[in-house]
Amino acid sequence: MGYYVNVDQGVNLYVEDINPGGSKTIVFLHGWPLSHKQFEYQFNVLPSFGYRCIGIDWRGFGNSDKPFHGYTLDRLADDIRNVIDVLQLNNFILAGHSTGGAIAIRYMARHNSYGVSNLVLIDAAAPVGFANKDHANQMLNQALNDRPKLMREITETFFFQYITNPYSDWFFQLGLQAAGWSTAAIVVMLRDENVYDDLPKISVPTLIVHGIHDNVIPFSQAQEVNQKIRNSQLVPFQNSGHGSFWEERDKFNQLLNQFIR
Repeated sequence: MGYYVNVDQGVNLYVEDINPGGSKTIVFLHGWPLSHKQFEYQFNVLPSFGYRCIGIDWRGFGNSDKPFHGYTLDRLADDIRNVIDVLQLNNFILAGHSTGGAIAIRYMARHNSYGVSNLVLIDAAAPVGFANKDHANQMLNQALNDRPKLMREITETFFFQYITNPYSDWFFQLGLQAAGWSTAAIVVMLRDENVYDDLPKISVPTLIVHGIHDNVIPFSQAQEVNQKIRNSQLVPFQNSGHGSFWEERDKFNQLLNQFIR
């Protein structure tokens, strides 16, 4: 079922809540510029393992409200905390993909891992998002002047494995659900912010999943994250780019189930 949670004055986030009676809860944070729908192939399977799966659309993306302000790691992490408080979640697994991984890391550091038993980082944009500032500025210019072209190029570089034209079109449309201003603001955030200081503050068991062919966030960054988070394990996905949650979805779902059960 889907519903809205108020996280700030005039800002409501959309929450997709699947199998509310599940024995354990997994909270999914999507990547930029997507929505909770990117995890369709987790939501199809994991509830059958007994899990409650919650997908949260950040402010500015998917079905959530799209205010003009509030696109910093601190604010986005605080939004997640507000959802956790309203839903009264405890002992849950927090899983973040790409920029959602950076938000998850900031949540862990800023809110002292509140309620989280396990952390899962999926092709996370960490310790930095866009290390190449010139490339980030080019993306920012595209976001402000030809956002559909930007989204098409993101789709073309996202995956290592072949995707069909219908899947490509679907993925493309997920990105276009976002507001133009929020799409651009996250590029600025990924260019100017990082989570270096957050990583040593994480102590819960952490699973790091990263495609070795990732052209968005290099695999070497996952190795660095693995070194800086104690009690973490890195699992390379040999046949994935930036979309390991889909490209090797059966392996990913089984690995996640083994990690948290």
